[in-house]
Amino acid sequence: MAFLREFARAPLDVGAVAPSGRELTAQAVRHVPRQGDPLVVELGPGTGAFTTAIQRRLGGRGRHLAVERNERFAGYVRERHPGVEVVTADARDLAQVLGGRRADAIVSGLPWSSFGAGTQRAILAAVAAGLTPGGTFTTFAYAYTRWTGPSRRFRRLIGDHFGEVAVGRTIWANLPPAYVYSGRRFS
Repeated sequence: MAFLREFARAPLDVGAVAPSGRELTAQAVRHVPRQGDPLVVELGPGTGAFTTAIQRRLGGRGRHLAVERNERFAGYVRERHPGVEVVTADARDLAQVLGGRRADAIVSGLPWSSFGAGTQRAILAAVAAGLTPGGTFTTFAYAYTRWTGPSRRFRRLIGDHFGEVAVGRTIWANLPPAYVYSGRRFS
């Protein structure tokens, strides 16, 4: 209900009527390292569907930093996941949040098709700059938005920021159906 309530308050900021499903979540976090002590950044955790999966995948290792602009969602994630460092900030300010560090993986739940060109560019630039060489960025988009202007623009921009971009298959079991983008930073 928290998710639906926030969607009703600000549909373009939330971008969905329900949290991500199990299969979408598994695909979105599959590049979170299973070994070592990685720094994993989560952008737009919402009510924490990806947060739970990231924590499970880390298994107590590394550091998990969640960046959420919506104070209600940030409070919800803080309460449910005390081991996660939650920062209330805009994803465009990722460089300041990281304070000179770089992440091994960045997982995004942001509603890209709701953003204008400037916002998409600024966030993608911050993400690319915030990753270690070889670091991976994953995010998703809803299938029904695939042919909209903002989604087509996002597809071009993600290619401009990452040396390698893969687009996953449509996950029909998600509500609404979605697919995952994975980008790798090489330098």
